[in-house]
Amino acid sequence: MTESSANGFERWAAAVIARRWPGARLDNIVALRGDLSTRRFWRATIAPRDLRDAPPTAIVVDLGPDDLPRYVRVLNLVTPAPLEPPWLNLHRFLTSLGAPIPALYEAAPAERAMLVEDVGDLTLLEAAKRSGANAADLYRLAVEELLRLHVDGTRKIDDACIARQIAYDARLFEWELKEFLELGLELVSPGADAESIRPELAALATRLDRYPRVFSHRDYHGQNLYLQNGVRLRMRLRMIDFQDALMAPAAQDLAVLLTTRDADDVITPAIEKRLLDFYSAGLARRGASELSDANFATSYQLCVLQHALKMIGRFELFERGGKTGYRIYIPHVLKQARRMLAPLRGDFPRLAEALNA
Repeated sequence: MTESSANGFERWAAAVIARRWPGARLDNIVALRGDLSTRRFWRATIAPRDLRDAPPTAIVVDLGPDDLPRYVRVLNLVTPAPLEPPWLNLHRFLTSLGAPIPALYEAAPAERAMLVEDVGDLTLLEAAKRSGANAADLYRLAVEELLRLHVDGTRKIDDACIARQIAYDARLFEWELKEFLELGLELVSPGADAESIRPELAALATRLDRYPRVFSHRDYHGQNLYLQNGVRLRMRLRMIDFQDALMAPAAQDLAVLLTTRDADDVITPAIEKRLLDFYSAGLARRGASELSDANFATSYQLCVLQHALKMIGRFELFERGGKTGYRIYIPHVLKQARRMLAPLRGDFPRLAEALNA
């Protein structure tokens, strides 16, 4: 982009819209609130509304300064640097799987710009919180798509997909827990001895490293999943923010989906068990079960524990860095950590004591 301001992206989008849909023009553009990445987003309204083939809206994306997330760069997980933004690489791979991702209308990597399909405003989590909603049925749609990623994606992935090069291994699991030790532990357990807990977190990372890995979205939570009206009144799921996909234990995506942030407002332990059983049955139907039921249950507990601890530290880091509105989630994820520590207390006694689990 010759001009890095929002005006530069607006002009780029206007030119793309006019070229892609002859007779169309950019009518309006409004900034959208992003989450935690350095990317920026705008919703572009396209006129005239009744123009054939042109969508009524589209999303303009500023890819930001970095193609790879910080942990990949710090741990040097990908060498050499990718030739294209991971979003484009993974969009191609996910399209080959038939995954419900936004259509790509135009990409200009050199300008750090993309124009993509608008999947709407109704997130899975918001839909599940609505009065009268059936959270189990709605989240089952997400689990169905997760089976596609984990089974079909793992079977099909090759070296052309950047996710194949990045493993959620012991080193990454342990690196993510540094923020919990440095910031989160004192917040939730004042006076706790971080050095006595450090070996237990290293052991947690080592145990997670031993599980088989599948193609993983990595950030598969209810605010990265959207619902649209489909055929026969059935809701259609759409997924975004897949650019950080990697190879991870299968339970990691499930842990994020079912327990991150304030998911416990809609995912009760009973619903959680139903969805985990649904996932396990789906693996069995596809001939993809690699773990016994007991081993899978343990892998899920460990993934939820690691994710909860990570997010305690990360949410506190965001708050101290000026990204407000995330500290409210800490009691939720702390509750998840305590819940998972209850059956694992003997494996992590100092951590359990510090968290009153």
